[in-house]
Amino acid sequence: MTKQETIFTVEATPVKFGPGAALDAGWELQRLGVRRAFVVIDPRVAALDAAQAVLAAIRSAGTEVVLFDAVRVEPTLSSLEDAARCAQAAGADGFVALGGGSTIDTAKVANLITADGGQIMEYVNPPIGAGRKPAGPLFPLLALPTTSGSGSEATTVAILDLPHLGVKSGISHRSLRPAQAIVDPELSATAPAGVTAAAGLDVVCHAAESFLSRPYHTRPRPERPDDRPPYQGSNPVADVWSAWALETGGRCLRRAVRDPADTDARGEMMLSATMAGVGFGSAGVHIPHACAYPIAGLNHHYRAAGYPQDHPFVPHGFSVIVTAPAAFRFTYDADPARHERVAELLTGRPARGREALPDALRTLMQDVGAPGGLRELGFSETDLPALVEGALKQQRLLAVAPITPQPADLERILRQSMGNG
Repeated sequence: MTKQETIFTVEATPVKFGPGAALDAGWELQRLGVRRAFVVIDPRVAALDAAQAVLAAIRSAGTEVVLFDAVRVEPTLSSLEDAARCAQAAGADGFVALGGGSTIDTAKVANLITADGGQIMEYVNPPIGAGRKPAGPLFPLLALPTTSGSGSEATTVAILDLPHLGVKSGISHRSLRPAQAIVDPELSATAPAGVTAAAGLDVVCHAAESFLSRPYHTRPRPERPDDRPPYQGSNPVADVWSAWALETGGRCLRRAVRDPADTDARGEMMLSATMAGVGFGSAGVHIPHACAYPIAGLNHHYRAAGYPQDHPFVPHGFSVIVTAPAAFRFTYDADPARHERVAELLTGRPARGREALPDALRTLMQDVGAPGGLRELGFSETDLPALVEGALKQQRLLAVAPITPQPADLERILRQSMGNG
């Protein structure tokens, strides 16, 4: 008889938060023992005075800097391989990521390959990759996010696009978690409204999926501690961070999108992204993210306002939010009270019924100018089989859902998400 899990783990990146905190980057690297840092930086961020001040602070503390700015928004396998090759040649003993989630994920993978060797696909989660585990610790990574969304500064995950397979996937291991995060609201001051909207909706999805994931004690207990997955299911500690992020997102995201000068709202959203990262880094995400990976992987013509226009892609926050209303309508019966609680946290009002959370999400999407459904991203019903197939490949995520979806369930969720009417 299979034993049920009785243990959950919450691990978190040490976080330093506040306006001006980024100028402590040099001190933090010295504390971590880094003498030569491979700095992965978004090229648009690199042009900002705030970024140059961070680099100056690192150099003035005595740390050498090797810059890498060939970061691709929504990284592909080839872009990550380029970063890894440059990192291996740099002879660095530490890493810095200065940018959004794509930048931090690029630094994570470059660090992994530099420290542990091998090919990237060896580490990608099964069944797409081999799921290889690092043999030992990686180099210290200091993460400084410039957007309020991915929470990558607090997680064990790096995501990559695999265009040749028409899907996105990830690498997940506790060794990927940054050694230190600096969350400075001043670094997000120039983010366009569209970027703030997509990033903030990612925060909301992270927190909602984490809060609504299957309880940790309903999972089978692994034979060895090393086999316990990073995404373990909802638990009392992860719930605290997820609930805080949901309440903050419902209260501040509209303000942050509407007014770039609202530094309080942008700061709150940056902190909520990190806290949501702590929550879903323990509990996990599920159906919306499983659907998001083929949505992003199969769509190569959509261009979003505020993002680089050099290549088409669906921003991650948009790819997850478009299926969230239908996904949570499907999972409602697993725990109606928890679904209604998520709606209450987002709206600040009492909520009842299956449609309470889908309605709250649709309203938030409309208010921040997000695409209303898959049709706006360029999909039609003829794409449903490929989308279902891609979502089914994300078993690591679907295993965390409070109700395990069958192919027909995923098809229905995606069909309902065409317009979210």
